[in-house]
Amino acid sequence: MARMKLEMPAKFAFATDIPVCISNINYGGHLGNDSLLSLIHEARMRFLKHHGFSESDIGGAGIIMVDTAILYKSESFHGDVLTFEVAVDNVGRSGCDFFFRVTNKATKKEVACAKTGVVFFDYAARKVVSTPPAFIELFGRAGR
Repeated sequence: MARMKLEMPAKFAFATDIPVCISNINYGGHLGNDSLLSLIHEARMRFLKHHGFSESDIGGAGIIMVDTAILYKSESFHGDVLTFEVAVDNVGRSGCDFFFRVTNKATKKEVACAKTGVVFFDYAARKVVSTPPAFIELFGRAGR
């Protein structure tokens, strides 16, 4: 079976810790894949807030997710505290990629790595818009 690969950025400038709650546990007794995506969403929200943004207001634009890739490395269980490192890369004309490295805070074991692609979106007009200048100022543009 061919496995997906993610080329992760060299530097992650933001990290946040999130505990695994009982509602995150699936029938297998470990962190569910759907819950991990929700925790990634929480980490992205915290990252944006750290930079003075929200998902609905990044320099006047919102974001909408267009793709997701998650590679699972090890199990995680109720009570674990996970460290989510977040980076932005591939900033383009109307979108970017958020990268996540997830590790167990106590054991330092990697739990997962992930990428979510987003485009900037005007929810009132229901259309994709250009990457806001404020975002480019912070994170640059791809190929720069």
